[in-house]
This record gives sequence, C-alpha cells and structure tokens, in this order.
Amino acid sequence: MHNFKFQTEYINSLHVDQVEIEKIAATVKTPFYVYSANQLKNHLITLKNTLPDALNYFYSLKANPNLSLVGIIHQQGVGCEVCSLAELETALAAGASPAEIIFVGPGKSEHELSRCVALGIKAVVVESLSELALLNKLAANAGVVQPFAFRINPNFTSEKARLVMSGKPRQFGIDEHLVLETLNHLDQYPHVALEGIHIYLGTRILDAEAVVANTRNILSLAETIQREYGVTLNFVDIGGGLGVPYYPRETELDLDAVATGIEPVIREFRDHFPETKLIMELGRFIVGRSGMFVTRVRYLKASKGKMFAVCDGGSNCHGAAAGLGSVIRKNFPIARLGAAHHAHDVQHYMLTGPLCTPTDLIGDDVPLPQLDEGDLIGIFHSGAYGPTASPVYFLSFGYPSEVLVDGDQLIVIRHADGVEHMLAQQQPQPLAV
Repeated sequence: MHNFKFQTEYINSLHVDQVEIEKIAATVKTPFYVYSANQLKNHLITLKNTLPDALNYFYSLKANPNLSLVGIIHQQGVGCEVCSLAELETALAAGASPAEIIFVGPGKSEHELSRCVALGIKAVVVESLSELALLNKLAANAGVVQPFAFRINPNFTSEKARLVMSGKPRQFGIDEHLVLETLNHLDQYPHVALEGIHIYLGTRILDAEAVVANTRNILSLAETIQREYGVTLNFVDIGGGLGVPYYPRETELDLDAVATGIEPVIREFRDHFPETKLIMELGRFIVGRSGMFVTRVRYLKASKGKMFAVCDGGSNCHGAAAGLGSVIRKNFPIARLGAAHHAHDVQHYMLTGPLCTPTDLIGDDVPLPQLDEGDLIGIFHSGAYGPTASPVYFLSFGYPSEVLVDGDQLIVIRHADGVEHMLAQQQPQPLAV
C-alpha cells in the first residue's frame, strides 16, 4: 500500500475514523464505498486555511453527487457547481440557496435552463451563443433578468493538466475571440445579465507552478475584458483542477507552494478590481481522499503463472481504478484490510471483479500479504468519480451501497440496488402517441 500521509489519520487498513473496517463489512454487504466525514471536513479546513482568503469555493457535484456528502461540504461554507437537473435539485436539497449555485455544461436542456431561470440561480454558465439566446428567450418569457457567465475557451492552455479541458478545440465553452466579439453586442440579450466569466483549463494538476500560471493567465484575461470592453465582472471563476495523487511516483500537490505563488497574483488583481469575487471550483480535490472502495475476495485461482483474486465488486463499481477510458492503466493505492495474517508472505495478485470481460481488472500485479478467500480489499483515494462514473448496471449488478463514518457513527447514505428495484424500473408501460 502506498504511504500517502492522509490515510494514517482517518482512513487506513484497519479503521475509518473510529470504526473498524471489519465491523463495517460485517454490517454492510460488500462491495461498498465508505467515506470519512472527518477527512472531508478536515481537508476543507486545511484548504481554506492555506490558500488566500480572497478565494470563494464551489464544489463540483460531478465528482460525487451523494446528497449527504454535498450537505457536509455545503455546511463548510462551500457553494455548488452543478451540471444536470438532478445535481441542481441535490444542491437545493443539501441546503444550498439558488444564490450559491452555478450551472455549467455544454448541453443544457431547455427544461434545465427554465428551472435555473425560475430559481434565479447565481449564474448559468453559458457554453455557446445558441445557449445564450435560448436563456435570454426563457428569461423574457418569465419576465425576469437571469444572471449568466461566459465559459471561455481561451487561447492559452495548461500543459500540466492530466486532462486538458480548454485552449484546444473542445465542446466546452466559447472560443475567446467569439466572447470578446459578443461583449460589444450584449444589448441583443436584454433579459440576461453578465455576472462573470468561467475558465476551466484542466484537471488532476499536481504541479504548483502550473496552478499559479493558470491563475495568472485567467486573471489577465479578466482584466482585459474589464478594461478594454468596459464590462464589470462580479466574479471570475478560475476553475481549479487541483489534483490528487493516485499512482506510484505521483506526489501530493504542494498546497503551500500554490498559496505562495497565487497570493501576489490575486492581490494585484484585487487591487484593481476589489469588487470582483474570485471563485475556485473543486471536486476531486475536496472529496477524493475521503472515500475508500471495499470489495471482498470470493475466489483465488492460478492461471498461466498469474495469481487471480476474484472479488465481488470490480470495474462495475470502480471504473476509474480499472482504468476505463485511460490509455495506460495504473494501480490506485490498494491494501488488504482488517487484522493481519500471513503478514510476511507477500504475493502478487491480479485483482478482478465478477464481470465477464477482461477489462474488469481493478489491480494489476499488486503486491499484497498472502490472501485468503473472504479477505477484504480496499482501494483508497476513491471518494471522487466512483460509482457514478462506472458501468454499475453491466451484468445487472446495480449501484453498490455507500456509507458514511462520522466519528464512531456508521450511516448508510445510499442503499445498494436490489433485484426487485431494478426489475421495477423495467415494467412495461403503454404510452399514448
């Protein structure tokens, strides 16, 4: 197991907070996700205490939209960035007010936009001129003026991001030159009001200098827009993309170095534009470390020189660990959980799930203490992009359970899909045409 320092405090191979892993697994049927409330809250406190006070934080629900987790995050004074109607309603159910919600995404439906207008959310982040026109029409029909922000696909990019989202041909945002042209014609959209700009360059950034460079470039463009186009921006969303180390030889992002680097950049911008709020939106960085995926070894078998541990949950529950969509798969931090046995007998295992596909590999040649059938396996750093980014319905297994540990309390925050539930969703229903 990789020695990531966060695990020793809240999540390790024996406990999550004050609850033993083996007791959790005896209570909750595997496979399941378990989250630490203390890890989540502590990481947010560290983030806020380290980075400049001028930053306002928004949580990207796409990383993990579980209602209970969103509620904990919002209670720490964090807004919500949503990408679907369900995420919008989740944010509201978690206690966020419309003024604390921004809605992003390149393919918003008319129904979603209408709901945003009815609520009067902080900003609809428009990603095409067609969307801007539709938003203006819907706001006119409702007799209101809806705040919006331009998502800009800028002329600069971030080469340090593991996944580049802007600066290249992308479905996200509006190319910089089109935004600048449109700024001269905003009177064509009288039922929307420009509140800010949003630029998200990429994700999984582990280099502090890259975060500083991104911030500098974004704020420079924001300054150009305000000075040269006479526009007042109420906020600038500088994205985020702060990374979490998953793989061997990846190192933690130096948050202190990020703070030291962006502080003078932010201070200079705010000296000129003190009324413009700065937003950093984070998903994985907030919630990623707080979760662990737990699966149980059902069978051990040897095949052509390799030892396989076939588990009850695999890529159907944790597509990211299986590398689905990745060019090169690498192992997440993995450990055998619970009381030690065979402690000195290390063996290499291929960790698979129950699926009928060779892509169902959640650990490739993983060195572990000798396993027995029935042993628990934990995949750490699994709080973000877990079941919601996995093919949970492949072979009709359904969503796994999700549980929260808060000190010594164990709380089910999502029940596993049962066979009856999945069949009930498939009952034929004639429709009038």
